[in-house]
Amino acid sequence: MIRQFELVERVKGYDPQADEDLINRAYVFAMKAHGSQIRASGDPYFSHPLEVAGILTGYRLDTATIVTALLHDTVEDTGATIEELTKLFGAEVAKLVDGVTKLTQIELQSDHAKQAENFRKLLLAMSEDIRVLLVKLADRLHNMRTLHHIKKPEKRKRIATETMEIFSPLAERIGMQEMKNELDNLAFAEINGEARDSIIKRLDYLRAEGENLVPNIIDELTKTLKEYDVDATVTGREKTPYSIWRKMQFKDVPFEAMSDIMAFRVSVEDSEECYKTLGVIHNAYRVVPERFKDYISVPKPNGYQSLHTCIIGPEKHRIEIQIRTRNMHDVAENGVAAHWQYKQDGEGHSGKPTDGKQYRWLRELLEILEHAAEPEEFLEHTKLEMFQDQVFCFTPKGDLINLPHNATPVDFAYAVHTEVGDRCVGSKINGRMMPLRTRLKNGDQVDIVTSKSHTPSPTWQNFVVSGKARARIRLFVRLKERDQYLELGQAMINRVFVEEDYPMTEKGLKGALKIFQKETVDDLIAEVGMGHLTAREVLEAVYPGAKKKGAVPRPPMPNMASRSRAKTKNNEHSGIPIRGLIPGMAMHYAGCCHPLPGDRIVGIITTGKGVTIHTIDCDNLHQFEEQPERWIDVSWEKGALRPDEHVSRIHLTLLNVRGALGELSNIIARSEGNISNLKIVTRSADFFDMLVDIEVRDVMHLTEIIAALRANPVVNTVERARG
Repeated sequence: MIRQFELVERVKGYDPQADEDLINRAYVFAMKAHGSQIRASGDPYFSHPLEVAGILTGYRLDTATIVTALLHDTVEDTGATIEELTKLFGAEVAKLVDGVTKLTQIELQSDHAKQAENFRKLLLAMSEDIRVLLVKLADRLHNMRTLHHIKKPEKRKRIATETMEIFSPLAERIGMQEMKNELDNLAFAEINGEARDSIIKRLDYLRAEGENLVPNIIDELTKTLKEYDVDATVTGREKTPYSIWRKMQFKDVPFEAMSDIMAFRVSVEDSEECYKTLGVIHNAYRVVPERFKDYISVPKPNGYQSLHTCIIGPEKHRIEIQIRTRNMHDVAENGVAAHWQYKQDGEGHSGKPTDGKQYRWLRELLEILEHAAEPEEFLEHTKLEMFQDQVFCFTPKGDLINLPHNATPVDFAYAVHTEVGDRCVGSKINGRMMPLRTRLKNGDQVDIVTSKSHTPSPTWQNFVVSGKARARIRLFVRLKERDQYLELGQAMINRVFVEEDYPMTEKGLKGALKIFQKETVDDLIAEVGMGHLTAREVLEAVYPGAKKKGAVPRPPMPNMASRSRAKTKNNEHSGIPIRGLIPGMAMHYAGCCHPLPGDRIVGIITTGKGVTIHTIDCDNLHQFEEQPERWIDVSWEKGALRPDEHVSRIHLTLLNVRGALGELSNIIARSEGNISNLKIVTRSADFFDMLVDIEVRDVMHLTEIIAALRANPVVNTVERARG
């Protein structure tokens, strides 16, 4: 355990103006506060904050950060309060401690929700001061170093998984590669110890086989560079077990096929020397194609700069080489900590910690925080945003946009600006119009085509990969669905109140809120629209003595239908295929009976989905006989100018002869139908028994196709399927 004077000497060693008295007072306060508390390892609990402070001295951080490390668990685990810390150590330290403290007071339903809420608070705190994250990362690093002392395997795995999914990507995002590597490998040992041990054994074998390989390669590279008067320092290292494992998974290659297990670093004085060194190496050795990356011209989001290349190097080995300046190396290893500067007057860190391009990702996470509905959803989106390999694309003006691997033009549009994403209708990639689901590649120039009248499409959720894009699209879909459920719920409540001859008032509905535990009348109405509550339940809550005046008739239902028709009367040619629905209402066709224009149909309120359209003779309607309030009188809209393509299913038996399937598809194609799915149910020596889904215009179109099929000798029987 670090002694008090040793900690002070460490800080004074790199910051002579450090507040020695403040550190000493924090040391004593934390030691007394934690008192006799013991960690799982059996050590005094105070050893933990002390080790966290020790880790941060290695990054040469200021006095306030070191004091925060000593005090970071006092509010959570002792009787200390933020007010007390403010009085004793100042507002700056108290604010940092509060940012690091977990939300143990909040009662949440699950550990996952608790994790998400803690992360939400951490993000808000570190957006104001990045030192909160530095303390939190050091806290997690020491906890991971002592993880083996925890007895419960499931708890160890949960902590390791959280480290891998949240804290390691955060360390990478602020450029602290050394800390990220240690967190990854400690978590990897717990999550997949067998794989880690296997990789370590293979690395040991390689070391034994090529004992002098690394020194020989370093010597030859150094000699080659000296011949061209390049003053450089060459070092070699093995990649970490987790780094090797992840690359094996990402590239789907075995260990034996890994070409860059060994990496060599060339450090020079300035960026001009970097490019000169690259030229020398490429001139002296054969280059492996498509393995060169220039992170000096195009830095990573965390500020990382280096030239990467892969060559068939000395002794004919395939090796990776990184070329960077000594300052770039410091940034690559220590990230944001390498940028830390002190004022001569000892006032601490200057400037806003969220300034600069390297913190753009942090501002984007804050935007996701605003759009997410629940803590768990926010956590999901931020994992998407952080835990991704990068693709670098350009705007038409040459601005660089960093995106996750497999990003699309929609992700690009939202990365440029939220409004650009919302209005996106098309994209030009390298001057050519391309679909919005196209996967972008490094170096692509992307030009987004927008329209003021356009809104996000729910289908974009199927292919976007960035957390920011997904959060925004989900927000739009959620708001749109709520509007639809409000309209539907209002219509259903109106109908029941009119049919039962009771007046419906805002005051009456407000009186029912407590019964259903809803905050607003709109919340109550939306629950009815979603099918979670029935309109009759609302009526009986408003008028407890209300009795049902006989069975509500099955369709037709004139009250609902007449109001709905009135709404669509002025919109006869809107393209809405169903008459009797509120325009924009959530609606889908039943998969059991595949209704087509021309069929008699009925609408059923379906929980969480809006309205499901069935044929009037569908066998599944018997399930709703005791729930007449869920029935809606609907019919096909004859005036629609743009009738939908509808899918119908036929059941047929086909002769098992050569060319029968080809004949089947030709008949349907000649009748202007299109097969969307085909399933062979049974097959014998003589017959195929199959189900075929066909895209048709309406029931008349399907009848024509069935008639054409029956006229062909290869078709034994054919009929419309009802299930």
